[in-house]
Amino acid sequence: MDRQQQASKTNAQEVRKQNAASAQGSSNQTEFASETDVQEVRQQNAQSAARKQQNSSQQK
Repeated sequence: MDRQQQASKTNAQEVRKQNAASAQGSSNQTEFASETDVQEVRQQNAQSAARKQQNSSQQK
């Protein structure tokens, strides 16, 4: 079926309303950033990389 012949199931007005509400509440982005412990993430990444390297050397 041709895409242009299908009726859109998306309510464009509702989407615009949600986008406007989302733009007003954009302070959430900083909230997530402040909850992240960068040092802990780096440590977990280092541990993961070490395990990955250890596993790949054992398989050879």
